[in-house]
Amino acid sequence: MNFLVTGGAGFIGSAVCRLLARDPSNNVVNLDKLTYAGNLASLREIDSLPNHRFVQGDICEADSVLELLRTGNIGAVIHLAAESHVDRSIDGPAAFIETNVVGTFRLLEAALEYWRELPHAAREGFRFHHVSTDEVFGDLPFDSGVFTEETPYAPSSPYAASKAASDHLIRAWHRTYGLPVVLSNSSNNYGPYHYPEKLIPLVILNALEEHDLPVYGSGENVRDWLFVEDHARALALVATRGAPGESYNIGGRSERTNLQVVEGVCNILDRRRPRASGASYRELIRFVADRPGHDRRYAIDPSKIERDLGWEPQETFETGLERTIGWYLENEWWWRPIRAQVGPVGRLGGSPDRGRGRESPVARPPSALGG
Repeated sequence: MNFLVTGGAGFIGSAVCRLLARDPSNNVVNLDKLTYAGNLASLREIDSLPNHRFVQGDICEADSVLELLRTGNIGAVIHLAAESHVDRSIDGPAAFIETNVVGTFRLLEAALEYWRELPHAAREGFRFHHVSTDEVFGDLPFDSGVFTEETPYAPSSPYAASKAASDHLIRAWHRTYGLPVVLSNSSNNYGPYHYPEKLIPLVILNALEEHDLPVYGSGENVRDWLFVEDHARALALVATRGAPGESYNIGGRSERTNLQVVEGVCNILDRRRPRASGASYRELIRFVADRPGHDRRYAIDPSKIERDLGWEPQETFETGLERTIGWYLENEWWWRPIRAQVGPVGRLGGSPDRGRGRESPVARPPSALGG
């Protein structure tokens, strides 16, 4: 099948491109603007494959996207390009509206025109897969409830609101114009090639460099965690087998508090890369003031995708975390140049799965750890 993946040089996008390009029957056009979190190094293992083509471009340029759809004879779009860092959205929401809302609208314009040109059989098989987040649903009590596909939207942050808006656009283009769309909303991802400002890689790298591990509040906020390669498999299934107009929640059934995540990283590093002093990395944990509008808990019910498409995660949180830490220990070549820019506990902000954004990051104050 011929795929267009937007944001394919980012964290989740590159995982999807690596998965799809390993199958020689697929052809992958990878569109990414290559702002700060887009990294061609994440595509190194597939960059020489004949069925993977990287294009540096902007999802807001509808004419250019339309040309890619036509020349690539695209059968499925997997739309991952997005601004996705909550702290950044609080500091500067305009970029999130531009990318996540306007960018999705422009992409829909191009996809609709392309789809209308297709012969009947190709129109029937075409899919526009919009990849979203569990954050559009707001938050849950600590002790009850899960997000399902029917959960009402109640976004808390500018990031979540921009993703909710783009979800609504996707559904509207299906209902109004008949564009065959599918949606997915996933829980927090983690794994190899994760941008170093995000919780798990930031904990790993701060710990290795003996820097503080600042945790928001008391660290009791809860997230459901999903290994990125499990998510990539789910996205490929939704894009190729999902029913038009349907949405699918994708979760790892792995709820953990932020403090449990940080302590889990410390425990593995204590075993695999002990500190010279012999002390535990847990001694580096520091609790700091909570961030505004910090959602209490996210929990995804993935029953629908398990039942309808036969997907289930292959990694538990423990095995996935072990693999992730092992990858960071063994691949300094990838993260060291980024780390030199981001710094130990500071952040330049950003999104792990994006195709459009600011050209030049600006240094910002230290960031605490917590999803």
